[in-house]
Amino acid sequence: MQNLALFDLDNTLLAGDSDYNWSLFLIGEGLLDAKTHQERNEQFYQDYKNGCLDIDAFLEFQLKPLSQHPKKFLDELHLKYMEKIIRPMMTRKAQDLVNRHKAAGDLCVVITATNSFVTKPIATAYGIEHLIGTDPEMVGGEYTGGVSGVPSFKEGKVTRINQWLAEQGKQLDDFAASYFYSDSHNDLPLMRIVTNPVAVDADDTLAAYAAEQGWPSISLR
Repeated sequence: MQNLALFDLDNTLLAGDSDYNWSLFLIGEGLLDAKTHQERNEQFYQDYKNGCLDIDAFLEFQLKPLSQHPKKFLDELHLKYMEKIIRPMMTRKAQDLVNRHKAAGDLCVVITATNSFVTKPIATAYGIEHLIGTDPEMVGGEYTGGVSGVPSFKEGKVTRINQWLAEQGKQLDDFAASYFYSDSHNDLPLMRIVTNPVAVDADDTLAAYAAEQGWPSISLR
């Protein structure tokens, strides 16, 4: 029987947050107003860390810039973002962990609350084919600024992995073992249903819970 290996992305496989830094990158490129966006970006990031993020308000904020530019331009911009911001956040230890699971023949999936426009090239760079992210709505090949389907956040990650597995003709119980690597207490709903939850460079809330439950804690930094 095959194993399933699920990886959170921000502050787990990456030594940083791709969502938060995307906004900073757009500000640096002169595509967003620093005054109006930086403060809201910081507040949303704090809310996420504190476990009180309004996901709908955040996605409205985060996806709107995608609707303001052609997809071709955004894709070119993302190449620059990958080289300048993301590759320095990709750690050797994270890549080694992914490689071990792949070598064992495990089904590897990145599952992240961050939108799939930002995260798909990052998952690909780690050699992971499958991504479950929050999907930005597209009409006629361009982004609308809206969301398609259930955001991949908190309990939404459970919904999305179950939907995705069903599309493959599978369910969680079909795997000999299921791993989920995450840094965040926001991911506890999914961590609680896999056979092998692993806390990675965990926030204080998750670290305490993991210790209480006897879950392994590792660092990929």
